[in-house]
Amino acid sequence: MSTEKKGGKAVARIYRKRIELFRLIDKIKLWPSRKGVLHGIRTIEKMGDQAWITTHCNKTFKIYNSRRSRAARWLRNKWFSGVCGKCAVPDWKLEKYSATRFRRHYGSFLLKENSKNG
Repeated sequence: MSTEKKGGKAVARIYRKRIELFRLIDKIKLWPSRKGVLHGIRTIEKMGDQAWITTHCNKTFKIYNSRRSRAARWLRNKWFSGVCGKCAVPDWKLEKYSATRFRRHYGSFLLKENSKNG
């Protein structure tokens, strides 16, 4: 299943499907807008179940931590119509994102190294 990094191919990564949105965004650093444009994330400021996201094209907005939100579904299913020209998401990041798989009963929980309980 996983490909080696020979010849420029990305390694297949497997994450849990029902992971919280903040953990997923911290790892992937991409955000799908409502029009389907994929943006690169510059900063994430978490405040409880809310966070402020700043993209590389200087758009700032507030999001909520949800597993079933539109953005979480779009990230898991890799639904997007294009990439933001101002954010300049590199090709290697898009290849890595396209090689990422989400499984329900298998994969990383995206936990921090210190905490093992969730």
